[in-house]
Amino acid sequence: MARILITSALPYINGIKHLGNLAGSMLPADVYARFQRAQGHEVLYICATDEHGTPAELAAAAAGQNVSDYCDEQHQLQHDIGRAYGLSWDWFGRSSSPQNHRLTQHFAEILEDRGLIEERTDHMVYSVDDKRFLPDRYVEGTCPHCNFTPARGDQCDNCGRLLDPTDLIAPYSAISGSRNIEVRETRHLYLLQTKLEAQIRAFIDSKDDWPALPRSIAYKHLDEGLIDRGITRDLAWGVPVTRHGLPRPGFEDKVFYVWFDAPIEYIAATQEWADNLEDGKLRDWRVWWRTDAGADQVRYVQFMGKDNVAFHTVSFPATIIGSGEPWKLVDTLKAFNWLNWYGGKFSTSQGRGVFMDQALELLPPDYWRWYLTANTPESSDTAFTWEQFQSATNRDLADVLGNFVNRILKFCETRFESQVPAGGEPGELERKLYDDVSQKLADLTGQMEAIEVRKSAQVLRELWVLGNQYLQEAAPWTAIKTDPARAAVIVRTGLNLVALFSRLCGPILPFTAGKIADAVGEAYPGAWPSSDGEAELSRLEPGRAVSVPEVLFRKVEDVQVAEWATRFGGGGEA
Repeated sequence: MARILITSALPYINGIKHLGNLAGSMLPADVYARFQRAQGHEVLYICATDEHGTPAELAAAAAGQNVSDYCDEQHQLQHDIGRAYGLSWDWFGRSSSPQNHRLTQHFAEILEDRGLIEERTDHMVYSVDDKRFLPDRYVEGTCPHCNFTPARGDQCDNCGRLLDPTDLIAPYSAISGSRNIEVRETRHLYLLQTKLEAQIRAFIDSKDDWPALPRSIAYKHLDEGLIDRGITRDLAWGVPVTRHGLPRPGFEDKVFYVWFDAPIEYIAATQEWADNLEDGKLRDWRVWWRTDAGADQVRYVQFMGKDNVAFHTVSFPATIIGSGEPWKLVDTLKAFNWLNWYGGKFSTSQGRGVFMDQALELLPPDYWRWYLTANTPESSDTAFTWEQFQSATNRDLADVLGNFVNRILKFCETRFESQVPAGGEPGELERKLYDDVSQKLADLTGQMEAIEVRKSAQVLRELWVLGNQYLQEAAPWTAIKTDPARAAVIVRTGLNLVALFSRLCGPILPFTAGKIADAVGEAYPGAWPSSDGEAELSRLEPGRAVSVPEVLFRKVEDVQVAEWATRFGGGGEA
């Protein structure tokens, strides 16, 4: 049994996330966590809300709340909507937690002790009309490298270069649009990443098994040359730079930059999980994060969108490596491209796209889990369209999986009194099925282990297709008329396929998997099957009671697509 630590990028606190956020980190992390648990491994899946920074302050002000109350409310909303999608976090923490405050301050202190933090007089953008220094992402303008507008002051979304706000051409406040801005002096702390460049490059060099996307992004930033990164900001909401007993003159009203403290929350959230004793279990968080406490035996896997990769392959490793302490570094980083909306970005203000809470108003979670998994933006950006969603739902879920399960169980109810039938011996058709299923099971397990998300969904569907093809060729409705023993073999084999599908569907379609398991009297969640097709299709004992579930998936009708396109946008916009 292995120990596997899984983290997905922290969703920002200001509002319910859209389907692209779900597809690009949390959902694939959940699929992988469920798969590894089904194999019997010890899994710890950690996530949290990212709560600090200017966006939280502005969103709270717009809602007429103080920022702490606003974050309390939004954290609970994001927790609840994630659970509604079946996200199986072992802990969903908060970057505003006391644990993260302490740990962030600890890292800052140890980095300074090691000569890796330097206090500098900085020149930062100040908005006269907004009466505040503007954080990097709230300064917009033209990118000096590719001339893209609007580029943010922390990163250009067009060319991917990391920026400082003062680099921008014709900058303006993203808060008010005001160009009445000026550069003022302020004091800030800098993490001296340039001193760690060789160690960070060696770390990336050691990850030759990573997918191309995160490696290419990491090397892009290394080859361009690392810069020392400011890790403090002139804000009220965040982890304070100073704390009792360790004053720093001039920094009393400053906080750590959200991109410094947010990744540290992965560790702090694990401490939150360990400190949560509601179930009476005593836990040691160090065995997951400290190599001197056993974390050297942990496999650590991160999931995130491509816009987060630079910070997770450069800045966070700089914090960990620079500390000189025995912290666990990531083993595998799985990055995703973007799920777009008809070729453009999701936008709350423009009413473009479906957000996680709205999607559940339309259909149950497994519809969305399937589509987003089968269309995960792995090799390139992917565009959501209602037409593709309708096609995938109807073709894969209703016509293939749902049709097979309901068809064989209904036939068993009608002809064999809803019991697994006895009698007969498997023949040539069954032996071919055993071989085909064995091959597909091995393929599916390999794709899941390799975190090939789309390929995993494709192979799973191929297994469903095998079931339909077998049933169509074996034709129990014909055999029952002349050879009841042969019909019994076919139905028994079909019911074993249903039981197998319940276990295979668990990672991607957990709610449906539970319904299927109930229908054939199987435990849920079930253990991941072996690659022995014959053994896996011979598990159900004759005489076991089965039942016909309600229709698993109803087809999405054209009238629904037209209604949703009108409500949320889409249809002819690509």
